Amino acid sequence: MTLTKSKYYFEALDNYPYNLPDCLEALNYALSYDPEDADSLCLMGRIYSEMLNDYEKAKLYFEEAMQCDVTSLNTPKYYIKCLLDNEDLQEAEKLIAYALKIKGIDKAVLWYYRALLSEMRGSFPNALKFLKEAKQFSYNKEMLEFLKEREQFIKSKMPKKLKKKSDRKKKETQ
Repeated sequence: MTLTKSKYYFEALDNYPYNLPDCLEALNYALSYDPEDADSLCLMGRIYSEMLNDYEKAKLYFEEAMQCDVTSLNTPKYYIKCLLDNEDLQEAEKLIAYALKIKGIDKAVLWYYRALLSEMRGSFPNALKFLKEAKQFSYNKEMLEFLKEREQFIKSKMPKKLKKKSDRKKKETQ
């Protein structure tokens, strides 16, 4: 990462998401200095995914970022979110499994995405199981509270028969 590229990447990051024209200008400069910079490619993917809802174009940027740096800590979580938003569930499942092996990555977020994936598939008991796993890797109060609220939300969506079964299992393990 050259000093010039860093300046433009951080300028783009500073402008994201509130000032997209300046963000894009700085990001294009950053990518012109280093077209294989995983962080810059990831940010471009985020713009296409989160702001423009162009998931196919975003996936191209995320894939390129992953190819440039397979150990990136940022790219997988944003790429997984893009895949889930685009309902590419099998791809998301594979990427989650891969990302969980990356040293230093936020595993609580990855397990949350795994729970969201199960929820999207209608497997509420599995979603609750993955949220429990996410809680074990949660190291701040905000994330823990978010996961607890999400657990209550999933339970509210469960049919009564499954909810009783889930509550019974929870009591047995305590």
